[in-house]
Amino acid sequence: MLKFTPILLAIMYGLAMYRFSAWRTAKELDEKSTELADPMLRTLTDRMAAALDLAKIRVHIYEIEPVNGLAAPDGRIFITRGFYNRFRAGEVSADEMASVIAHELGHVALGHSRRRMIDFSGQNALRTALAMVLSRFVPGVGVFIAGMLTSLLAARLSRSDEYEADAYAAALLTKAGIGVDPQKSLFRKLEALTKQRGAAPAWLMSHPKTEERIAALEALEAKWAAGAQV
Repeated sequence: MLKFTPILLAIMYGLAMYRFSAWRTAKELDEKSTELADPMLRTLTDRMAAALDLAKIRVHIYEIEPVNGLAAPDGRIFITRGFYNRFRAGEVSADEMASVIAHELGHVALGHSRRRMIDFSGQNALRTALAMVLSRFVPGVGVFIAGMLTSLLAARLSRSDEYEADAYAAALLTKAGIGVDPQKSLFRKLEALTKQRGAAPAWLMSHPKTEERIAALEALEAKWAAGAQV
């Protein structure tokens, strides 16, 4: 039993840290956000709400400058002030903004935010277990290797979530009559919008490469087209 104590403690620590992080995030979002009231975007969110049989889709603006969208652990959807400013400046279209909202709705609908609590605690346990084993064979660097392997796993899981949210958004946008093209056009702009050229190797990034996301959407469109012809 004692040999598993560090792993159990790592799981408990992961759960505690996740809950604290979720509480701190919710508090900051409450303090630094307001509900989006843009008429043009409201028209598009109403179309998506109708496609989902919902009365309304609430979107909030998070008052920070980095270009991003966010699905909070409590299910709220946010776009950053920086992203909204790019829309107001004409750098991002209304349909492209709708694709961001649809993507974040996908994270909520597919349970990604809730699942990250399990992933976070599990990764802490895995890191501890790997460090214990590897340190016996490679003292001094076992902890480093365990951390690197766990980070690679976390990045892979995150990329999987992004593909799933992309597919959900594509289906929703198609059903709402907006289509998949705004997703693809926004992906082509993201590198310049976020100013992250060369930030990290593709296999370490939490998001898939742009061309791979676009290819996945095109494969999805081809599958739908083939199904419609049957």
